[in-house]
Amino acid sequence: MTNLLAARTQMAISLGFHIVFAEIGIGMPLMMVLAEWRGARTGDRQYLELARRWAKGVAILFAVGAVSGTVLSFELGLLWPGFMKFAGPVVGVPFSLEGFAFFTEAIFLGVYLYAWDRISARAHLLAGLIVAGSGAASAVFVVMVNAWMNTPTGVTMAGGTIAAVDPIAGMMSPAAFPQALHMVLAAYASTGLFVAGVHAYMLLRGAAPAFHRRALAIALMVGAPAAVLQPLSGDISARLVARTQPAKLAALEGQFATERGAPLRIGGVPDEASATTRYALEIPHGLSLLAYHAWDAEVKGLDAFPRDDWPPVAPVHVSFQVMVGLGTLMALVALWAGWAAWRRRDLARERALLVALAVTAPFGFLATEVGWTVTELGRQPWVVQGLLRTADAVTPMPGLVVPLTVFTLLYVMLGAVVVALMAAMVRETGGPESI
Repeated sequence: MTNLLAARTQMAISLGFHIVFAEIGIGMPLMMVLAEWRGARTGDRQYLELARRWAKGVAILFAVGAVSGTVLSFELGLLWPGFMKFAGPVVGVPFSLEGFAFFTEAIFLGVYLYAWDRISARAHLLAGLIVAGSGAASAVFVVMVNAWMNTPTGVTMAGGTIAAVDPIAGMMSPAAFPQALHMVLAAYASTGLFVAGVHAYMLLRGAAPAFHRRALAIALMVGAPAAVLQPLSGDISARLVARTQPAKLAALEGQFATERGAPLRIGGVPDEASATTRYALEIPHGLSLLAYHAWDAEVKGLDAFPRDDWPPVAPVHVSFQVMVGLGTLMALVALWAGWAAWRRRDLARERALLVALAVTAPFGFLATEVGWTVTELGRQPWVVQGLLRTADAVTPMPGLVVPLTVFTLLYVMLGAVVVALMAAMVRETGGPESI
């Protein structure tokens, strides 16, 4: 394994592990606060018990996310010193703001956990809202860094280095809003529908119906609207990619040749040797319509770019197809749940819907993993689009396969501990009406 591949693999594993906890850190606090608000408004103590239990889960997952996020920050400096030297003047500001949001979240999470009976109900609810808001803000600031890497702005180049910096312009790069919107919606959809799936599964087993019915309703309030809106934010992101990263768009769609009225491909396996995407279902003019909102718009194919600037086409295309497929299924299940709620049906008795929610529970996190694969692999061979190649940013230190192995084993063990803890918390609600 080359040094570059080892560094990229370690970063990918670290980010893939951390991003699940980052999403939960955005979605769970909102559900926690909604449960407390419903309990305070209705006087139903089961909502308050639900808020307390979710708060315990948030604390565990926040701690793990803090550890994995700290590892990522060290890896940026240790594995990618070329990137930090080049981009530090730009990314330092959003990373600093992310740190401020993180500390705010940590402080008020402590208040929320330990001040239930020490401050007023209104102040306690406010603390929960600050936790939810700072968690989302933290994600937005980090995504701003990635957005700048995809569409760098606010810098003046001289001799291959950054000569002048406008950090605010860098934070407000063209990709900042589309990527932040897509990420936050993904977090709410992934977390909300995963929690809904867990409680749907418990309802199918006959566990504490009143408790799990309330939990299911709160989780769907967060996850279902986000899952329905997510395809719209995806369309915004895709049109930005078409304008700013046409090589990535070509890889996403397996588009090898530049053409007008380019088709939209569903499925298929790109073959770089023959420059074709085999076995795909093609919708005539579909890609031109989606990317440019024009029937005969020209879409640049991979043939418009030097071969050295091509992303790895097959992994990017397949990951994109999986992401879209999972997101579509989530949106359909969310619409089904919304329709049942609109018809005032008891969701806890809709067995087919409960099965669908249980089956699709992990789809959001899986879609996020392949979505970030699309974002990062699709930008290759650049770490900062058009300005800095990944190979020029990696550390020259040899033997990176050793820390890769160590950190992979660490994440496996940490993940097993988290799963065991969360499973134990879920089993506490496994009995009949015990709450």
